[in-house]
Amino acid sequence: MVSRARRIANVARSVRLVPTLPAVTLLVCSLTLTGCGGGVHGTPGGSGVRDPYFEKAGNGGYDVTHYGLRLAYDPEAHHLTGTATLTARATQDLSAFNLDLLGMEVERITVGRDVARWNRAGQELTVRPHDDIDRDDTFRVTVRYSGAPETVTDPDGSEEGWLRTPDGALALGEPTGSMAWFPGNHHPSDKAAYDLTVTVPKGLRAVSNGELRSETTARGRTTSVWHTGEPMASYLATLAIGRFDISSSRAGDLPVYAAVDPAEAVASRPVLGRLPEVLRWSERRFGPYPFATTGAIVDRAGFVGYALETQSRPVFPGAPGIRILVHELAHQWYGDSVTPESWRDMWLNEGFATYAEWLWEEDHGGRSARETFDAVYSGAYFDTAEAGEEIWAFPPADPPSAARVSDPPVYWRGAMVLQKVRQAVGDDRFFSILKGWAATHRHGNADTAGFTAYADKRAPGADLEGIWEDWLYGEGKPERP
Repeated sequence: MVSRARRIANVARSVRLVPTLPAVTLLVCSLTLTGCGGGVHGTPGGSGVRDPYFEKAGNGGYDVTHYGLRLAYDPEAHHLTGTATLTARATQDLSAFNLDLLGMEVERITVGRDVARWNRAGQELTVRPHDDIDRDDTFRVTVRYSGAPETVTDPDGSEEGWLRTPDGALALGEPTGSMAWFPGNHHPSDKAAYDLTVTVPKGLRAVSNGELRSETTARGRTTSVWHTGEPMASYLATLAIGRFDISSSRAGDLPVYAAVDPAEAVASRPVLGRLPEVLRWSERRFGPYPFATTGAIVDRAGFVGYALETQSRPVFPGAPGIRILVHELAHQWYGDSVTPESWRDMWLNEGFATYAEWLWEEDHGGRSARETFDAVYSGAYFDTAEAGEEIWAFPPADPPSAARVSDPPVYWRGAMVLQKVRQAVGDDRFFSILKGWAATHRHGNADTAGFTAYADKRAPGADLEGIWEDWLYGEGKPERP
């Protein structure tokens, strides 16, 4: 994501009971937890994964392997109809489990072929299957829902979730907005494959992540089918609905699909035309591109105020500049393929993508990454003295609150950590670490302790402890040797 500090610069619900079962029977089942489901031996899954900043994000007791989403959206009525089928593996014996879903009206839930009971409390949708689910069993839960999807305001004041645009909508998910448009296990630690079928009024298009499998128009409506085969965190899922100019091309053997709002087409063309060049450069620096397709979405959504690294197809709220394109494409390695274990590890996304900007400048006739480091350290990099001081507000590996996970220290001081490592180990070993980190954790999750251990192992002759202590975890501005 483009830093929320940089955005200015860069442009309780009532219990629902299944009506076919008598309420008294359901009450008895709920109180005794026996008999109605063939006997209970499991326990409920957790209503969160204890993320240090977003307590209710994600859920315990299961791991989602696939999302099948069938959606229909009417922009004029602002009405979304959805059926979500989640395929998951139980990680414990389950008598109940939770999904994250904000707003929307739940109409029916089934687990396997059986109707399930459920209740709502805020974003928590608790599902009680007819029979317990055994540990390691694979199960399917299908949720039918509808309503007016909500815009989510983050702790830092920015907006995500379902954002209405002049001709449609834009769905963005970091960090918790994806729960506004489909139920799921909405935490970056649970990644899954996706198949998304979206129907919109004729004349509009629905653009999402991955590969476009089909697009058909009948009876005044257009249906698009999108497939993402590689694991994806739900916050990286996107859906853009509106009028778009579409271009399909190739960068070597890689399909490139770009969707651009006509009002942004002329301004976007020069930079998007360099996307194959940026990809080739990124592969030289970071290793093989990790997904089956690439591209971009450029919408007419300046009110959003930030770009986002949505997997395989970053979203820009207007025509992007080259540095933003470099930043969001670098996230395909660092953030999308290698995804943080928790939101505390955000610097593994943003510090790396910011450093990619420094490397791009270094490799294209601008100042070196060392010179950029010096300018950031002295404050000369920033427009104001206050902005220069802000990057020392807290260590990049330990933001003080949910409202601060996208603040400047995570970006610029995170990038400074990488430059210090580069100086300590030398260029050959440093770039081997960058590539090796992306390859070792490809399509997985990782945390800060894992990165420091990896770098220590790959550079056994270098003393990196001082860097971790002073630059990654230390309070205030470190003394410069």
